[in-house]
Amino acid sequence: MTAPFEAPATSAPASVTGAVRRHVAGLAAEQLPAYVYDLAVLRAHASAVRAALPERVELYYAAKANPEAPVLAALRDAVDGYEVSSGGELAHVRAAVPDAPLAFGGPGKTPAEIAAAVDAGVHRWHVESEQELHRLAAVLADRPEAVVDVLLRVNLPVGAGALDSVALAMGGRPTPFGLDPDRAEAAVRLLTEPVGPLGPVRRRLRLRGVHAHLASGLTAGEQLAIAERIVAWSVRLAERHAFALDEVNVGGGMAVDYGDPAARFDWAAFGEGLGRLLERHPGPVLRIEPGRALTAYCGWYATEVLDVKRSHGEDFAVVRGGTHHLRTPATRGHSQPFDPLPVTAWPHPWTRPAVTTGRATLAGQLCTPKDVLAHAAPAAAGLRAGDRVLFGMAGAYAFNISHHDFLMHPRPGFHYLGG
Repeated sequence: MTAPFEAPATSAPASVTGAVRRHVAGLAAEQLPAYVYDLAVLRAHASAVRAALPERVELYYAAKANPEAPVLAALRDAVDGYEVSSGGELAHVRAAVPDAPLAFGGPGKTPAEIAAAVDAGVHRWHVESEQELHRLAAVLADRPEAVVDVLLRVNLPVGAGALDSVALAMGGRPTPFGLDPDRAEAAVRLLTEPVGPLGPVRRRLRLRGVHAHLASGLTAGEQLAIAERIVAWSVRLAERHAFALDEVNVGGGMAVDYGDPAARFDWAAFGEGLGRLLERHPGPVLRIEPGRALTAYCGWYATEVLDVKRSHGEDFAVVRGGTHHLRTPATRGHSQPFDPLPVTAWPHPWTRPAVTTGRATLAGQLCTPKDVLAHAAPAAAGLRAGDRVLFGMAGAYAFNISHHDFLMHPRPGFHYLGG
Protein backbone atom coordinates (compact mmCIF):
# COMPACT_ATOMS: atom_id res chain seq x y z
CA MET A 1 0.00 0.00 0.00
CA THR A 2 1.37 3.42 -0.92
CA ALA A 3 2.17 5.69 2.05
CA PRO A 4 0.70 9.23 2.21
CA PHE A 5 3.27 11.95 1.62
CA GLU A 6 3.78 15.39 3.04
CA ALA A 7 4.33 18.50 0.93
CA PRO A 8 7.60 18.47 -1.03
CA ALA A 9 10.70 19.82 0.70
CA THR A 10 11.40 23.45 -0.16
CA SER A 11 15.06 22.86 -1.04
CA ALA A 12 15.89 20.72 -4.04
CA PRO A 13 19.66 20.18 -4.09
CA ALA A 14 19.29 17.38 -6.61
CA SER A 15 16.72 19.21 -8.79
CA VAL A 16 14.09 16.49 -8.63
CA THR A 17 11.54 16.85 -11.41
CA GLY A 18 7.87 16.78 -10.58
CA ALA A 19 7.38 13.64 -12.64
CA VAL A 20 10.07 11.79 -10.68
CA ARG A 21 8.79 13.00 -7.31
CA ARG A 22 5.24 11.89 -8.11
CA HIS A 23 6.40 8.54 -9.42
CA VAL A 24 8.49 7.76 -6.36
CA ALA A 25 5.66 8.85 -4.07
CA GLY A 26 3.46 6.25 -5.74
CA LEU A 27 5.84 3.33 -5.26
CA ALA A 28 5.30 0.78 -2.53
CA ALA A 29 8.13 0.37 -0.03
CA GLU A 30 8.83 -3.08 -1.45
CA GLN A 31 9.56 -1.45 -4.84
CA LEU A 32 12.51 0.43 -3.39
CA PRO A 33 15.34 1.03 -4.02
CA ALA A 34 14.71 2.05 -7.60
CA TYR A 35 16.45 3.96 -10.33
CA VAL A 36 14.11 6.47 -11.94
CA TYR A 37 15.08 8.15 -15.20
CA ASP A 38 13.34 11.17 -16.70
CA LEU A 39 13.97 10.65 -20.42
CA ALA A 40 12.33 13.96 -21.33
CA VAL A 41 14.99 15.73 -19.24
CA LEU A 42 17.68 13.69 -20.97
CA ARG A 43 16.44 14.48 -24.48
CA ALA A 44 16.14 18.20 -23.72
CA HIS A 45 19.65 18.36 -22.26
CA ALA A 46 21.23 16.39 -25.11
CA SER A 47 19.48 18.56 -27.69
CA ALA A 48 20.77 21.71 -25.97
CA VAL A 49 24.31 20.31 -26.01
CA ARG A 50 24.01 19.49 -29.69
CA ALA A 51 22.70 22.97 -30.47
CA ALA A 52 25.68 24.57 -28.68
CA LEU A 53 28.23 22.78 -30.84
CA PRO A 54 29.48 23.95 -34.25
CA GLU A 55 28.43 21.98 -37.31
CA ARG A 56 31.90 20.51 -37.77
CA VAL A 57 31.88 18.95 -34.30
CA GLU A 58 30.55 15.40 -34.02
CA LEU A 59 28.91 14.39 -30.74
CA TYR A 60 29.35 10.77 -29.68
CA TYR A 61 28.01 9.33 -26.43
CA ALA A 62 30.40 7.21 -24.34
CA ALA A 63 28.10 4.29 -23.62
CA LYS A 64 30.12 3.21 -20.57
CA ALA A 65 28.57 6.08 -18.60
CA ASN A 66 25.11 4.51 -18.73
CA PRO A 67 24.33 1.71 -21.20
CA GLU A 68 20.65 1.23 -20.32
CA ALA A 69 18.81 0.62 -23.60
CA PRO A 70 16.10 3.29 -23.05
CA VAL A 71 18.83 5.84 -22.29
CA LEU A 72 20.73 4.95 -25.46
CA ALA A 73 17.55 5.19 -27.54
CA ALA A 74 16.56 8.54 -26.00
CA LEU A 75 19.89 10.03 -27.10
CA ARG A 76 19.69 8.84 -30.70
CA ASP A 77 18.32 12.03 -32.28
CA ALA A 78 20.89 14.26 -30.56
CA VAL A 79 24.12 12.30 -31.04
CA ASP A 80 26.09 11.34 -34.13
CA GLY A 81 27.07 7.96 -32.74
CA TYR A 82 28.21 5.96 -29.72
CA GLU A 83 31.62 5.01 -28.37
CA VAL A 84 31.91 1.45 -27.08
CA SER A 85 34.82 -0.10 -25.21
CA SER A 86 34.24 -3.85 -25.20
CA GLY A 87 32.68 -6.63 -27.19
CA GLY A 88 29.82 -6.73 -24.70
CA GLU A 89 29.11 -3.01 -25.09
CA LEU A 90 29.35 -3.39 -28.86
CA ALA A 91 26.68 -6.10 -28.98
CA HIS A 92 24.44 -4.31 -26.48
CA VAL A 93 24.58 -0.89 -28.15
CA ARG A 94 24.14 -2.38 -31.62
CA ALA A 95 20.96 -4.10 -30.39
CA ALA A 96 19.63 -0.99 -28.63
CA VAL A 97 20.28 1.47 -31.51
CA PRO A 98 20.82 -0.73 -34.57
CA ASP A 99 21.35 2.08 -37.07
CA ALA A 100 23.85 4.12 -35.06
CA PRO A 101 27.51 4.63 -36.08
CA LEU A 102 29.91 3.15 -33.53
CA ALA A 103 33.48 3.90 -32.54
CA PHE A 104 35.43 1.14 -30.78
CA GLY A 105 37.89 2.25 -28.10
CA GLY A 106 39.54 1.00 -24.95
CA PRO A 107 42.79 -0.80 -24.17
CA GLY A 108 43.22 -4.55 -24.30
CA LYS A 109 40.89 -5.42 -27.18
CA THR A 110 40.95 -9.19 -27.60
CA PRO A 111 41.27 -10.88 -31.00
CA ALA A 112 37.69 -12.11 -30.64
CA GLU A 113 36.41 -8.60 -29.90
CA ILE A 114 38.32 -7.18 -32.84
CA ALA A 115 36.86 -9.78 -35.18
CA ALA A 116 33.33 -9.21 -33.84
CA ALA A 117 33.66 -5.44 -34.30
CA VAL A 118 34.92 -5.78 -37.88
CA ASP A 119 32.06 -8.16 -38.66
CA ALA A 120 29.58 -5.74 -37.08
CA GLY A 121 30.75 -2.95 -39.37
CA VAL A 122 32.27 -0.68 -36.70
CA HIS A 123 33.31 2.40 -38.66
CA ARG A 124 35.91 3.98 -36.37
CA TRP A 125 38.73 2.42 -34.36
CA HIS A 126 40.63 4.08 -31.55
CA VAL A 127 43.85 2.11 -31.80
CA GLU A 128 45.77 1.91 -28.52
CA SER A 129 49.04 0.23 -29.54
CA GLU A 130 51.14 -1.08 -32.40
CA GLN A 131 50.21 -4.64 -31.45
CA GLU A 132 46.56 -3.72 -31.78
CA LEU A 133 47.28 -2.56 -35.34
CA HIS A 134 48.85 -5.93 -36.10
CA ARG A 135 45.89 -7.78 -34.57
CA LEU A 136 43.47 -5.67 -36.57
CA ALA A 137 45.46 -6.34 -39.74
CA ALA A 138 45.40 -10.08 -39.03
CA VAL A 139 41.59 -9.99 -38.81
CA LEU A 140 41.32 -7.99 -42.03
CA ALA A 141 43.56 -10.48 -43.81
CA ASP A 142 40.77 -13.06 -43.47
CA ARG A 143 38.11 -10.58 -44.59
CA PRO A 144 39.19 -9.21 -47.96
CA GLU A 145 36.21 -6.86 -48.27
CA ALA A 146 36.56 -5.25 -44.86
CA VAL A 147 37.89 -1.69 -44.51
CA VAL A 148 38.35 0.20 -41.23
CA ASP A 149 39.13 3.81 -40.41
CA VAL A 150 41.75 4.32 -37.73
CA LEU A 151 42.31 7.06 -35.18
CA LEU A 152 45.51 6.62 -33.18
CA ARG A 153 44.91 7.20 -29.49
CA VAL A 154 47.85 9.24 -28.23
CA ASN A 155 48.94 9.92 -24.65
CA LEU A 156 50.09 13.49 -25.13
CA PRO A 157 52.07 15.58 -22.65
CA VAL A 158 50.01 18.65 -21.79
CA GLY A 159 52.45 20.63 -19.68
CA ALA A 160 53.55 20.48 -16.05
CA GLY A 161 50.64 20.63 -13.63
CA ALA A 162 47.96 20.92 -16.33
CA LEU A 163 46.06 17.86 -15.07
CA ASP A 164 47.01 17.95 -11.39
CA SER A 165 43.57 19.10 -10.21
CA VAL A 166 41.34 16.94 -12.41
CA ALA A 167 39.20 14.16 -11.01
CA LEU A 168 40.64 11.46 -13.24
CA ALA A 169 43.71 11.72 -15.50
CA MET A 170 43.84 9.30 -18.45
CA GLY A 171 46.90 10.82 -20.12
CA GLY A 172 49.68 13.33 -19.82
CA ARG A 173 51.44 10.89 -17.46
CA PRO A 174 52.26 7.15 -17.35
CA THR A 175 49.00 5.27 -18.00
CA PRO A 176 47.90 2.10 -19.85
CA PHE A 177 45.98 4.25 -22.35
CA GLY A 178 47.12 5.10 -25.85
CA LEU A 179 50.50 5.53 -27.51
CA ASP A 180 53.30 7.77 -26.34
CA PRO A 181 54.12 10.35 -29.03
CA ASP A 182 57.21 8.47 -30.28
CA ARG A 183 55.21 5.23 -30.62
CA ALA A 184 52.46 7.15 -32.40
CA GLU A 185 55.08 8.21 -34.95
CA ALA A 186 56.01 4.54 -35.42
CA ALA A 187 52.35 3.57 -35.81
CA VAL A 188 51.87 6.26 -38.47
CA ARG A 189 54.80 4.81 -40.38
CA LEU A 190 53.21 1.36 -40.21
CA LEU A 191 50.04 2.82 -41.72
CA THR A 192 51.58 5.07 -44.36
CA GLU A 193 54.77 3.45 -45.69
CA PRO A 194 54.19 1.53 -48.93
CA VAL A 195 56.18 -1.49 -47.82
CA GLY A 196 56.03 -2.77 -44.27
CA PRO A 197 54.96 -5.55 -41.92
CA LEU A 198 51.24 -4.90 -42.42
CA GLY A 199 51.55 -5.96 -46.06
CA PRO A 200 48.74 -5.33 -48.53
CA VAL A 201 46.20 -5.14 -45.69
CA ARG A 202 47.65 -1.71 -44.89
CA ARG A 203 45.54 -0.15 -47.64
CA ARG A 204 42.38 -1.23 -45.82
CA LEU A 205 43.57 0.33 -42.56
CA ARG A 206 42.82 3.95 -43.38
CA LEU A 207 44.51 6.44 -41.08
CA ARG A 208 41.99 9.22 -40.43
CA GLY A 209 43.49 11.09 -37.51
CA VAL A 210 44.13 11.22 -33.77
CA HIS A 211 42.19 10.46 -30.60
CA ALA A 212 43.30 11.88 -27.23
CA HIS A 213 41.04 11.55 -24.19
CA LEU A 214 43.33 12.85 -21.46
CA ALA A 215 41.22 13.57 -18.38
CA SER A 216 37.82 13.75 -16.75
CA GLY A 217 36.41 16.57 -14.64
CA LEU A 218 37.48 19.47 -16.87
CA THR A 219 35.80 22.86 -17.09
CA ALA A 220 35.00 24.36 -20.48
CA GLY A 221 38.13 26.51 -20.36
CA GLU A 222 40.34 23.56 -19.43
CA GLN A 223 38.77 21.42 -22.14
CA LEU A 224 39.39 24.09 -24.77
CA ALA A 225 43.02 24.55 -23.76
CA ILE A 226 43.66 20.82 -24.03
CA ALA A 227 41.71 20.55 -27.29
CA GLU A 228 43.92 23.27 -28.77
CA ARG A 229 47.05 21.31 -27.87
CA ILE A 230 45.64 18.05 -29.22
CA VAL A 231 44.65 19.61 -32.55
CA ALA A 232 47.92 21.50 -32.97
CA TRP A 233 49.96 18.36 -32.25
CA SER A 234 47.81 16.33 -34.65
CA VAL A 235 48.26 18.89 -37.44
CA ARG A 236 52.05 18.74 -37.03
CA LEU A 237 51.98 14.93 -37.03
CA ALA A 238 50.02 14.88 -40.29
CA GLU A 239 52.38 17.40 -41.87
CA ARG A 240 55.46 15.38 -40.90
CA HIS A 241 54.07 12.20 -42.42
CA ALA A 242 52.10 13.75 -45.29
CA PHE A 243 48.74 12.15 -44.54
CA ALA A 244 45.33 13.82 -44.65
CA LEU A 245 44.13 14.73 -41.18
CA ASP A 246 40.38 14.11 -41.47
CA GLU A 247 39.42 13.88 -37.80
CA VAL A 248 40.65 14.79 -34.33
CA ASN A 249 38.82 13.32 -31.36
CA VAL A 250 39.48 15.40 -28.24
CA GLY A 251 37.60 13.00 -25.94
CA GLY A 252 35.13 13.64 -23.17
CA GLY A 253 35.54 14.27 -19.46
CA MET A 254 33.36 17.39 -19.14
CA ALA A 255 33.07 18.36 -15.48
CA VAL A 256 30.10 17.28 -13.38
CA ASP A 257 30.01 18.88 -9.92
CA TYR A 258 28.34 16.60 -7.36
CA GLY A 259 28.89 19.21 -4.65
CA ASP A 260 26.90 21.82 -6.59
CA PRO A 261 24.34 20.23 -8.93
CA ALA A 262 23.39 23.66 -10.30
CA ALA A 263 26.94 24.25 -11.55
CA ARG A 264 26.85 22.82 -15.07
CA PHE A 265 29.52 22.53 -17.72
CA ASP A 266 29.38 25.65 -19.90
CA TRP A 267 28.40 24.09 -23.22
CA ALA A 268 27.77 27.46 -24.86
CA ALA A 269 31.28 28.72 -24.09
CA PHE A 270 32.75 25.37 -25.09
CA GLY A 271 30.93 25.41 -28.43
CA GLU A 272 32.05 28.97 -29.13
CA GLY A 273 35.64 28.03 -28.31
CA LEU A 274 35.53 25.00 -30.58
CA GLY A 275 34.22 27.24 -33.34
CA ARG A 276 37.25 29.51 -32.99
CA LEU A 277 39.52 26.45 -32.96
CA LEU A 278 37.98 25.19 -36.19
CA GLU A 279 38.52 28.58 -37.82
CA ARG A 280 42.24 28.30 -37.07
CA HIS A 281 42.33 24.69 -38.31
CA PRO A 282 39.84 24.45 -41.19
CA GLY A 283 40.75 20.89 -42.24
CA PRO A 284 39.69 18.24 -39.74
CA VAL A 285 36.33 17.44 -38.22
CA LEU A 286 36.40 17.48 -34.42
CA ARG A 287 34.69 14.86 -32.30
CA ILE A 288 33.84 14.85 -28.60
CA GLU A 289 32.72 11.86 -26.51
CA PRO A 290 30.96 12.96 -23.32
CA GLY A 291 29.32 10.36 -21.14
CA ARG A 292 28.65 11.50 -17.58
CA ALA A 293 27.97 15.10 -18.64
CA LEU A 294 25.10 13.96 -20.90
CA THR A 295 23.25 11.54 -18.64
CA ALA A 296 24.13 12.29 -15.00
CA TYR A 297 21.27 14.74 -14.51
CA CYS A 298 18.45 12.54 -15.81
CA GLY A 299 18.61 9.81 -13.16
CA TRP A 300 17.68 9.43 -9.48
CA TYR A 301 18.30 6.61 -7.02
CA ALA A 302 15.18 6.46 -4.84
CA THR A 303 15.18 4.66 -1.54
CA GLU A 304 13.67 4.54 1.96
CA VAL A 305 15.09 5.31 5.40
CA LEU A 306 15.01 2.06 7.38
CA ASP A 307 16.42 3.40 10.63
CA VAL A 308 17.90 6.48 12.29
CA LYS A 309 20.40 5.98 15.09
CA ARG A 310 22.81 8.04 17.17
CA SER A 311 26.46 6.97 17.37
CA HIS A 312 28.93 8.87 19.55
CA GLY A 313 26.93 12.05 19.15
CA GLU A 314 26.30 11.80 15.39
CA ASP A 315 23.13 10.78 13.55
CA PHE A 316 23.10 8.05 10.93
CA ALA A 317 20.21 7.30 8.60
CA VAL A 318 20.35 3.76 7.26
CA VAL A 319 18.63 3.38 3.88
CA ARG A 320 17.57 0.46 1.75
CA GLY A 321 20.30 -0.37 -0.75
CA GLY A 322 23.58 1.50 -0.67
CA THR A 323 26.86 1.68 -2.55
CA HIS A 324 26.37 -1.78 -4.05
CA HIS A 325 23.73 -0.01 -6.17
CA LEU A 326 25.26 3.48 -6.30
CA ARG A 327 29.03 3.18 -5.96
CA THR A 328 29.95 6.64 -7.27
CA PRO A 329 30.11 8.54 -3.94
CA ALA A 330 32.36 5.89 -2.40
CA THR A 331 34.77 5.78 -5.33
CA ARG A 332 34.93 9.54 -5.85
CA GLY A 333 34.84 10.47 -2.17
CA HIS A 334 31.90 12.84 -2.35
CA SER A 335 28.42 13.09 -0.85
CA GLN A 336 25.73 12.29 -3.38
CA PRO A 337 23.22 15.18 -3.56
CA PHE A 338 19.75 14.20 -2.42
CA ASP A 339 16.24 15.39 -1.70
CA PRO A 340 14.20 14.03 1.22
CA LEU A 341 10.64 12.99 0.45
CA PRO A 342 8.85 13.01 3.83
CA VAL A 343 6.21 10.37 4.59
CA THR A 344 3.46 11.21 7.09
CA ALA A 345 2.36 7.68 7.98
CA TRP A 346 4.07 5.78 10.79
CA PRO A 347 2.11 2.55 11.36
CA HIS A 348 4.16 1.25 14.33
CA PRO A 349 3.47 1.56 18.08
CA TRP A 350 7.04 2.60 18.95
CA THR A 351 8.55 6.05 18.68
CA ARG A 352 9.62 7.02 15.19
CA PRO A 353 13.41 7.45 15.03
CA ALA A 354 14.44 10.83 13.60
CA VAL A 355 17.50 12.97 12.95
CA THR A 356 17.78 15.50 15.78
CA THR A 357 21.31 16.90 15.44
CA GLY A 358 20.60 18.96 12.30
CA ARG A 359 22.56 16.67 9.99
CA ALA A 360 23.08 12.96 9.34
CA THR A 361 25.26 10.54 7.43
CA LEU A 362 23.24 8.43 4.99
CA ALA A 363 24.56 4.88 4.99
CA GLY A 364 23.47 1.71 3.23
CA GLN A 365 22.86 -1.87 4.33
CA LEU A 366 26.34 -3.27 3.71
CA CYS A 367 28.59 -4.54 6.50
CA THR A 368 31.34 -2.02 5.81
CA PRO A 369 31.90 1.54 7.04
CA LYS A 370 32.58 2.54 3.43
CA ASP A 371 28.92 2.05 2.52
CA VAL A 372 28.14 5.77 2.75
CA LEU A 373 26.11 7.78 0.24
CA ALA A 374 26.32 11.19 1.96
CA HIS A 375 28.45 12.37 4.88
CA ALA A 376 27.04 14.54 7.71
CA ALA A 377 24.53 16.15 5.35
CA PRO A 378 22.54 19.19 6.57
CA ALA A 379 19.83 18.26 4.05
CA ALA A 380 19.03 15.30 6.31
CA ALA A 381 17.82 17.52 9.15
CA GLY A 382 14.54 16.11 10.46
CA LEU A 383 14.77 12.94 8.37
CA ARG A 384 12.83 10.06 9.92
CA ALA A 385 12.56 6.32 9.54
CA GLY A 386 10.02 5.65 6.79
CA ASP A 387 10.84 8.81 4.84
CA ARG A 388 12.12 8.48 1.31
CA VAL A 389 15.26 9.90 -0.23
CA LEU A 390 15.96 10.70 -3.86
CA PHE A 391 19.66 10.78 -4.69
CA GLY A 392 20.18 12.93 -7.75
CA MET A 393 22.84 12.98 -10.46
CA ALA A 394 22.54 9.19 -10.62
CA GLY A 395 22.18 8.93 -14.39
CA ALA A 396 25.82 8.01 -15.05
CA TYR A 397 28.40 5.63 -13.58
CA ALA A 398 25.89 4.45 -11.03
CA PHE A 399 24.42 0.94 -11.04
CA ASN A 400 26.54 -0.22 -13.97
CA ILE A 401 29.83 0.23 -12.07
CA SER A 402 28.61 -0.98 -8.68
CA HIS A 403 29.42 -4.26 -6.89
CA HIS A 404 25.90 -5.62 -7.17
CA ASP A 405 26.29 -9.03 -5.59
CA PHE A 406 28.05 -8.11 -2.36
CA LEU A 407 25.81 -9.44 0.47
CA MET A 408 23.26 -10.52 -2.18
CA HIS A 409 20.69 -7.82 -1.49
CA PRO A 410 17.88 -7.50 -4.07
CA ARG A 411 18.66 -5.47 -7.14
CA PRO A 412 16.89 -2.13 -7.59
CA GLY A 413 14.00 -1.58 -9.95
CA PHE A 414 14.36 0.55 -13.08
CA HIS A 415 11.71 3.04 -14.15
CA TYR A 416 11.77 5.22 -17.27
CA LEU A 417 9.51 8.27 -17.46
CA GLY A 418 8.74 10.35 -20.53
CA GLY A 419 9.67 7.60 -22.96
